[in-house]
Amino acid sequence: MKIDSGTTAWMITATALVLLMTPGLAFFYGGMTRAKSVLNMMMMSFVSIITVSIIWMLYGYSLAFTSNSNEALDSFIGGFGALGLQSVVDTATADDGTGMPTLVFSAFQLTFAIITVALISGSIADRAKFGAWVVFTIAWATLVYFPVAHWVWGGGWLGDLGIEDFAGGTVVHVNAGAAGLALALVLGKRTGWPREPMRPHNLPLVLLGATLLWFGWFGFNAGSELAVDGITGLAFMNTQVATAAAAGSWILVEKLRDGHSTTLGLASGAVSGLVAITPACGFIDPWASLVLGAIAGAASAYAVRLKYRFGYDDSLDVVGVHLVAGAIGAVALGFFAAYPAVDPQGTGLFYGGGFAQLGKQALGPVVVGLYSFVLAWVIGKIIDKTMGFRVSVEAETTGVDVTTHAETGYDLGTIPTSSTTPAASADGRAAATAERVSA
Repeated sequence: MKIDSGTTAWMITATALVLLMTPGLAFFYGGMTRAKSVLNMMMMSFVSIITVSIIWMLYGYSLAFTSNSNEALDSFIGGFGALGLQSVVDTATADDGTGMPTLVFSAFQLTFAIITVALISGSIADRAKFGAWVVFTIAWATLVYFPVAHWVWGGGWLGDLGIEDFAGGTVVHVNAGAAGLALALVLGKRTGWPREPMRPHNLPLVLLGATLLWFGWFGFNAGSELAVDGITGLAFMNTQVATAAAAGSWILVEKLRDGHSTTLGLASGAVSGLVAITPACGFIDPWASLVLGAIAGAASAYAVRLKYRFGYDDSLDVVGVHLVAGAIGAVALGFFAAYPAVDPQGTGLFYGGGFAQLGKQALGPVVVGLYSFVLAWVIGKIIDKTMGFRVSVEAETTGVDVTTHAETGYDLGTIPTSSTTPAASADGRAAATAERVSA
């Protein structure tokens, strides 16, 4: 097949936009943490780019998007036909009629895998060992993300069942949210939580991160059409409308409930809208995206407080935003779907489709959520029992930026450091010199 230069150019652009979302997430999460762990939090996102990129090239794409020679296993996991992406390099174009090189499609899907893994890190902010997190990214992507991507998008059993997920509400957000809950339970509460206030240390940084996420999400959603056509435009517009509606409904809830609207609420509401519209953006009408965004923003505004009621320390509200809004978006397709990708039976209840698609859409988040939670909990427990997953109380109190990375995000004067670190030694020499000069 001849390469379609327009489609290929758009998909390369969309891939770059989705990759930008992970640094955007780093800023978003980094600003929400305390100042003493901002660098560690951002490093957890950036290192996900490193680990997932490598294993995706080695075997991840193959497991997620190729067929398994064993028919019994093909519904659950892909094969080994594209190890190292060698066969993908040799394939001039995708054989699905898109007209773009298969390698471009692989790169696009890689960026999805990266941000899904990075999303989980927000649930364990301030207290996780960096090395343990690196190991977790590899194990979880291999055992959870790659199989789930195959189930829904790679010819697996959920896709065959007729479950719709345009850009990753179930594959990405429910998947990451459930894993985040599991890790929050494995690591336990932060020292002092919830007695001590642990407010975001830099709200402008949060807003910057939310802006980058919002911008990159157009590649995430509109790019998932894998073409430049009317559905691409629909996904683009629905993404904008739902995000605006969710941000508005979140700050409205804050105003009615607390008496004031906050910048953190606006940023979090926007992200909840982006999450909710992700599975539905190419399947619903713009009016439905407005309703969906408003519902998701309000629901997430209340859901983030559930951690105080149930006692799990999800540091940056991965559960309340990604798990809840992702599930809402996935199930909403059972009501609002007007442009089903599989067949007319995929039409939503409000368009005369009956209850069949609604049942399928409810099944997806339940199955993926349970699978991800169990596997993440097992992986987390194994890491915790072997190399340890949580830093010491002393390291947590001092700050993981200093104790783990020998750095600080801000030069605010005297900062407690180990006397063995280069930074501490330099500070000591400078102080001694100053004393001699003053004497």
